[in-house]
Amino acid sequence: MGILNSILLWAQEEGGHGTEAEHEPEGIDLILPAIDELVWGFFAFVLVYFVLNKFAFPKLREAVEARQNQIQSDLEAADKAKQEAQQEKEQYQKQIADARGEANRIVEEARQQAENVRKDLVAKAEQEAQQIVARAQEGIEAERGRAVADLRSTIRDLSIELAEKVVGRSLDAQAHKDLVDAYIRDVGTIPPGSNN
Repeated sequence: MGILNSILLWAQEEGGHGTEAEHEPEGIDLILPAIDELVWGFFAFVLVYFVLNKFAFPKLREAVEARQNQIQSDLEAADKAKQEAQQEKEQYQKQIADARGEANRIVEEARQQAENVRKDLVAKAEQEAQQIVARAQEGIEAERGRAVADLRSTIRDLSIELAEKVVGRSLDAQAHKDLVDAYIRDVGTIPPGSNN
């Protein structure tokens, strides 16, 4: 309080000088305001500070803390969202890898099935070709047998005619046929290339 009284006394002295004569401020007076203005400014500052400290600053602190809490919760939510996004990305990449593996497996199975089908078709074609060859051989053997039988019959008939012409008389047809058949059988048993 001693400082406050000193300030008030000085303000009164200064105020008294102002009534005696008007003087121009000089030196430090140009920079400093009048003492009564300083006192009233000081009291106004204290009053404003008290009011602000009592009402405004707590609200500001609450607002700043609320804002800090909001920012902190937003940061935590962003971090959580980032972690979830990372997990989803890893899960997505795993699903892609699984899908690629499954696709490769399906392609490999399809290739193996195609190879099995090709082998089956080739085996069936070979079997059918063998059956066709066997049928053809059977047909050839049957045709050969018919041709040989026809040839024997023709040779027999020709032999009988030739013999009738040579002998000049008719032979018993059945006896002659038996004779020619026996001859043809004998000729059929002679190996080729032999001079008998």
